[in-house]
Amino acid sequence: MTDTTPRGRPFYGIDAPPIPALLGAAGIASAVAATSRRTGRTALAVAGAVLLAGTGIYLHTTLRGKLRAWDAILDRAAFNGDEQVLDLGCGRGAVLIAAARRLPQGRAVGVDLWSADQSGNRAEATLANAAAAGVADRIEVRSGDMTALPFPDNSFDVVTSAMAIHNIPSAQGRRRALDEAIRVLRPGGRLLIADPSPFVRRYATHLGQGTLRALGPGYWYSGPWVAVSLLQVVKQGAIEHEPVDAQGRR
Repeated sequence: MTDTTPRGRPFYGIDAPPIPALLGAAGIASAVAATSRRTGRTALAVAGAVLLAGTGIYLHTTLRGKLRAWDAILDRAAFNGDEQVLDLGCGRGAVLIAAARRLPQGRAVGVDLWSADQSGNRAEATLANAAAAGVADRIEVRSGDMTALPFPDNSFDVVTSAMAIHNIPSAQGRRRALDEAIRVLRPGGRLLIADPSPFVRRYATHLGQGTLRALGPGYWYSGPWVAVSLLQVVKQGAIEHEPVDAQGRR
């Protein structure tokens, strides 16, 4: 059995680890081929450089860049410290734990199906990371499907999701996940979703509201062709009307 206990600080794994492995292998192969061929050497050398640079950018994003981006996102959210937060597709807990650090009187709940889209992705690793970060008493981890969340309506002040909703294979499923996120938010609550930019634009179209913001090179997966954007939505509450009398006058 693999040891999931972090050594000294939390470790959140690598997102989709086969991708940087393939990028790196292709980059090395291209560079080696460039040294052994008489024709096409320049093209191979350029391809190798691009692929290896993309590998480095990918690893920076998954190991450091996304953490910095979410620290900035959550700082801008300006928590009071007593919120109830839900993280969809929490994985090994990067966003979940970052939120919990800002909730001395609140609680952060993570939901995941624990698929293999992240290295070492399982609930035990998330709980070990929370213990290493000193927030184990503020988090809860649940196995669950984000298209059918096991929570009542209006349960959370904030719902977050980082590079998770786009993994749902169907557009219909992604729309259900968005509807579920809005359902469990309290009126006035905030939805914060980071996903590849084309997906985020579709989310905003489906919900009919929200603001979009590109998160920059620190959240690129290999290059600008897989850039990540943030969707921010504030759930609107029911419209309150003034009381009317028997004749319909206010």
